[in-house]
Amino acid sequence: MFEEAQHFAPVTADEDGSLKVHLGDDHPGFADPAYRARRDALATLASNWRPGTPAPLAEYTDAEHRVWRVVSEALVTKHRAHACREFLDGKESLELPIDHIPQLAEVSEWLRPLTGYRYQPAAGLVPLRDFYGSLADKGFWSTQYVRHHSVPLYTPEPDVLHEVVGHGNTLANPRFTALYELAGQASRRVRTTEALEFISKVFWFTLEFGILWEAGDLKAYGAGILSSPGEIEAFRGMTIRPLDIGEMGSQVYDITDYQDVLYVADSFTQIEDVIGGFWADCTDDSIARLSARHPAHT
Repeated sequence: MFEEAQHFAPVTADEDGSLKVHLGDDHPGFADPAYRARRDALATLASNWRPGTPAPLAEYTDAEHRVWRVVSEALVTKHRAHACREFLDGKESLELPIDHIPQLAEVSEWLRPLTGYRYQPAAGLVPLRDFYGSLADKGFWSTQYVRHHSVPLYTPEPDVLHEVVGHGNTLANPRFTALYELAGQASRRVRTTEALEFISKVFWFTLEFGILWEAGDLKAYGAGILSSPGEIEAFRGMTIRPLDIGEMGSQVYDITDYQDVLYVADSFTQIEDVIGGFWADCTDDSIARLSARHPAHT
């Protein structure tokens, strides 16, 4: 996910070791110097983290806690109406606070007895192989910054709301984390950049923006949809196609807007069988054959 975000808000290092996040002129926080300074500070904080230690403490402001609260409150009823059963089960087990932003180290502790997953702080770009590879070891790279207060209901970047509300609730359910681990193992198995990007796109259209049928109703299971109060209301109106690994792995998408093409599974079991089975067995050669039959398209 951070590979795409790097093009939207690239991060560079100054001579003193501090980081600077370069927001595009169309970013909601571009003209807000306080927000830009805050992004730089949180990126620098994350960059000082070392493996094997807890995620560093981010001293969130009242304004940042307010954004978390606005989004979390908006998602309470939307999750009940639009989220799949497995996501709701994870949410019930994790019991994230609604009134304030929890620390990544806290969420890691809450996840430990449930699935063993832990959060690792990310300053910005995490190379695809590192991001997905960590999933095989039950590690999940996460940003710590909060989306700009002017647009709390949607962000094109993976902020802490997306990482914790969207992914955290899935990381609390063993059926989901089995899929995360398979994706991580697949990323370590393949060698070519093309195969790794194919695996990443399948992840994007499933664990990020996946939908499924449940008791005759269309539900969401992707973290990108379930962390966005706006997108969760809009997904049923998008172009919906049957689950197709070759097509998903070749699909071109835009991270800066709602996903207008979604792939629907018949059930969560089908996701485990088809997507989990793909990640369990895929190789550079098998992916190359799939790619040859599905040229990149929109």
